[in-house]
Amino acid sequence: MLEARAHHQLKALLRQAGEPRWPHHLTLSRLVARSLRRGDQTLIRLAPGSDPSWLLGLLVPLALHSEGVAMLVSPALRQRLLQVELPRLEAVGLQLACWEGSQPPPAGRLWLLQHEQLTQAWSSGALEDRQLVVPEGELLEPLLREALAVVIETEHWEQLRRSLPSAAATLLQLHERLSRRLLARPCGPHQQVAIAPEEEAPLRQLLALLGPLPDPWPRWLESSGEAWTSWAQVNPTVLQWQWHRQPLQPLAELPGLLHSRGVVLVGPWPEAQGPVLGFTPQVELSLADPPLLDPLPLFAPQGQPLPNAPHYDTHLLDQCRRLVLGQSGLTVVLVDDEGQRLRLTSALAAEFGSRVGHQLTAPESNGVICCAWSWWLEHQERLPLPAQLVAATLPIASLEDPLTAARVSALRLRGRDWFRELLLPESLQRLQLAVAGVRRNSGRLAVLDGRLRRRGWGRTVLEALEPWVALTRLRPD
Repeated sequence: MLEARAHHQLKALLRQAGEPRWPHHLTLSRLVARSLRRGDQTLIRLAPGSDPSWLLGLLVPLALHSEGVAMLVSPALRQRLLQVELPRLEAVGLQLACWEGSQPPPAGRLWLLQHEQLTQAWSSGALEDRQLVVPEGELLEPLLREALAVVIETEHWEQLRRSLPSAAATLLQLHERLSRRLLARPCGPHQQVAIAPEEEAPLRQLLALLGPLPDPWPRWLESSGEAWTSWAQVNPTVLQWQWHRQPLQPLAELPGLLHSRGVVLVGPWPEAQGPVLGFTPQVELSLADPPLLDPLPLFAPQGQPLPNAPHYDTHLLDQCRRLVLGQSGLTVVLVDDEGQRLRLTSALAAEFGSRVGHQLTAPESNGVICCAWSWWLEHQERLPLPAQLVAATLPIASLEDPLTAARVSALRLRGRDWFRELLLPESLQRLQLAVAGVRRNSGRLAVLDGRLRRRGWGRTVLEALEPWVALTRLRPD
């Protein structure tokens, strides 16, 4: 039976590799093997920040399984799979034959699909009824949203005018009118401006009467309705802009993707979150890390100012000085606002010298990295474990981001609690992933966001960080 064979092979691999760093390899292997054999739908919840070696428990059953299976991978996971995990399997005589591309593989090969290839395979019908394995379930929606996105560049307008010479003057007029409106608006820190449906309606009505249209205009024309949102990525230096259009709920654009086949969905979701991605599995299991004996030291004093207070920058700099002083290990300071982050980096560098850097990938042993939340989540696996993590603000998505604003607006129109259903859960997931390395290194966390103590939802954040112990005094190492 597949479960027994996978169990035996994984034990041999773990013996050869030495003491396993993750305690649930065999459980995961049996669960995945059972799901592959039965073709059922399985949801596996991992602890945020689980050691990446858990992939072995997923790959061993896939190497022994002969039926058609597709595995969805991000570029980073694909690189790890090909360079790290497959050689480890080959070392114990396990061959996992992989096939890449949007065309289906010959029998007996694992079909590695990136998200854009998955959408192509789905639209062409090539995916058929293959079982689907999703080892990065938390990235499924954002990466599918990017894969389904339509991006209109400046050259696409030129191609459109050349292909429709009779409408060239009208198209030029529409483009100039839209450009004037977008470039005149404040575009926020990320240089993004929302485009309302009524602003794109004249162009949509014109293109619906014309044809054929060069790519990507047909896809832009098809992506209509309230389920999609548009924004411009503005470059004010050269007075140009890029048109982005993405779906609010990408899985709704691929109906039945998780419901018409066997699925193994793995991700770091807390159990209290409820249904994941609208997915109701036949089998659900949580593989949490062993109980933590040492609580996380948390510095989050009462009475801190709110992030929009006029004196918050001064508060942030003063507290960061105190936190860095006397620390012998790596300090990571998380600040999303780019202007605020650069000012803080300069001020700390004036105090502590070259050990301070902005988004450094090769820090000193007692270095200080000032970075954005997204940068840290992307790079933390390739950096030393920090001795302390300093969160200037909690990682709550800003409504200045047009995509976030559109998702919030959709929930608000349905009378839903958009903050507790959307922004807060996503923030907690980012926070738990960011803190995982500090926990493993017995470090400490500092939260300098006054909302943690002043807002009712702050208790939810503190509960998500359990176990923790309050730090009332800062002492040197």
